[in-house]
Amino acid sequence: MGTIQDSGTAASTSHRIRSVLAIRPFRRLWGVTYLCSVGDWLSLLALTGLVSKLTQSYQWESFALSLVVLTQLLPGILFAPLGGVLADRFDRRKIMVVCDLLRGGLFLSIALVGTAWWLFIANFLVGCCAMLWIPAKDSAVPNLLRRSDQVETANQLGLAMTYGIAVISGAGLYALISGIPGYLHLQSTDIEFRIATIAVMVNGALYVTSAVLVAVRIPELSGRADAARREEGEREGFFAMLRDGLRFAGRTPLVRGLVIGMIGAFAAAGAVIGTAKLYALSLLGGDSTFGLLFVAVFTGLAVGMAVAPRMARRLSYERLFGVTIVLAGTSLVLVALAPHLWTALIAVALVGGCAGMAFLTGLTIVGSKVEDAMRGRTVALLQSLLKVVLFAASATAPLLVSLIQQRTITVLGHQVQVDGTRPVLFGAAVIAALLGLIAYRQMDDRRTEPILSDLLAALRGRSRRGGGVLIAVEGESRADTSAQARLLAEALRAAGHRVLLASDPDLDEQRLRNLLSTADLAGVRAHALVAAAVRADVVEREVRPALAGGSLVVMERYVDSPLAHFSAAGSIEPREVEGLVDWATGRLRPDLTVLLDRTPTGPAASEPAASADAVEHHWRVQRLLTGMASADPGRYLVVDGDGTVDEVADRVRAAVVPLLAGVPVRPVAENS
Repeated sequence: MGTIQDSGTAASTSHRIRSVLAIRPFRRLWGVTYLCSVGDWLSLLALTGLVSKLTQSYQWESFALSLVVLTQLLPGILFAPLGGVLADRFDRRKIMVVCDLLRGGLFLSIALVGTAWWLFIANFLVGCCAMLWIPAKDSAVPNLLRRSDQVETANQLGLAMTYGIAVISGAGLYALISGIPGYLHLQSTDIEFRIATIAVMVNGALYVTSAVLVAVRIPELSGRADAARREEGEREGFFAMLRDGLRFAGRTPLVRGLVIGMIGAFAAAGAVIGTAKLYALSLLGGDSTFGLLFVAVFTGLAVGMAVAPRMARRLSYERLFGVTIVLAGTSLVLVALAPHLWTALIAVALVGGCAGMAFLTGLTIVGSKVEDAMRGRTVALLQSLLKVVLFAASATAPLLVSLIQQRTITVLGHQVQVDGTRPVLFGAAVIAALLGLIAYRQMDDRRTEPILSDLLAALRGRSRRGGGVLIAVEGESRADTSAQARLLAEALRAAGHRVLLASDPDLDEQRLRNLLSTADLAGVRAHALVAAAVRADVVEREVRPALAGGSLVVMERYVDSPLAHFSAAGSIEPREVEGLVDWATGRLRPDLTVLLDRTPTGPAASEPAASADAVEHHWRVQRLLTGMASADPGRYLVVDGDGTVDEVADRVRAAVVPLLAGVPVRPVAENS
């Protein structure tokens, strides 16, 4: 329901960002990303300027930017798979340090050698290092986070840094360095060459600084998972790992759909890049029109990446990825048919928005759903596809445009030049939509539910399932959550709502105890698996049908409390438990979580005497629960849990009932 889901969205986003940046290793890696991204953008400008100064030729100047970009793209085509294998086999921190030192040294050598031929060779080698650095960094990020649901926020921060803050910083730094002669009133025959050389040396210093920071300040990049993965890689061998990575992508529907969808998206993007200038001319505009189209697509990208997390709450990542690529293709059809500038700007912004959502969703899927042992190779495969498909499409599109004869027609009183850009963009749109549809079919995790109704509900701000509302009551004490869930259900029934108290908690507990006793299980992992099985049965048998029928569902200790208890046990990584819970519940999340915030007192009187370890366990559980609530305040309602049962029930009722004011009353008589 929109009222609960959207309340405090801005605060929720702010808290999610703060909770991710509060993780010291990630915050430091984010700073390293800033340095390297500034270096990437500065190198594009600095090397282009240096080529012009080294050659002093008009022909060289006209091709300088293209040659610099080309020598940086080629390594991605040739060496990205190598980077993926290295990231999955060796210590990712060491890979990043070595690559940054090499990049810094190569830029310094460009300044010292001072020849055009070495500039292009060194720039190619810098691109090779980048193709080894990027998979190592991207595949390491999820291991620095506390929970898998933080991957999306981390990706947002990374993209904002790489394509926002760093672009402005890199361009500003280049302008500052280039303006030194004017600031100091320097005049010399070779002053411009010296300034271009200084810019390149500053670029090298940025990468060397990054290497030092990674080596000294982020030891967490070499964690336990990293050591286990390296040990497994040493047993396999390089080519075996490369082959296994390709097989994994081919046989895993999720990754296969991701690859197919990305091919469609990059093909469409390449066609847009290759035809952008000529398309602006077809709108009877010039450079200003091209600039407006450029601004529109990047504005759409930014908005799409900002909106993606909210859409992901209402539509699963698997569905959202395929749907956004199909919508991007459909929007590109509008671009191809646009009769005048304003229509084109709106359509281009829609393409950018859909592409932004798809890109962020794809990165989130890789970070949260691809196992660590395969993540580096998956990232590298996508990086390689990006370079290959983008390069091929942007090179092919102008050739196709040149083969089609230009003509002028009148549409709605406006003259439109129909040249080769229109059919080429239309063809790219069809390819993107078809591949997006195939990706959706590969990745769809909810085939029994029609996508159209699911999508319309998401666009209207409603939850993914019918008109029902799921309310979870979580807390450190089982006795407290059981009593408050029962009393809340009774209060909502008294208000006229049709309410399901999801199964009988005591019965579920008895079923769990029976399973545990008959199976003679030992260890936290086995208990977690059995608990997940019971929870999955309750969700499929009771919760989903009730939500589909429009009921309010109240469930105690739905996800967060079991997750906190197993995580506090210490023998299982939190992300492993969360992955198990996501799989068991089909990623069904509550619309509202009522967290009982009380002072832990250890086990209840009916349980064995509390030891110091048991009391500490309950404190850890409470801290984990409050941490979850602070990370996503838009979905949590924290209620003081100290006091008598009736006092706490009054607080819960007073807090919850006003939030349900917009929910239609569906009494039992409707379906009786």
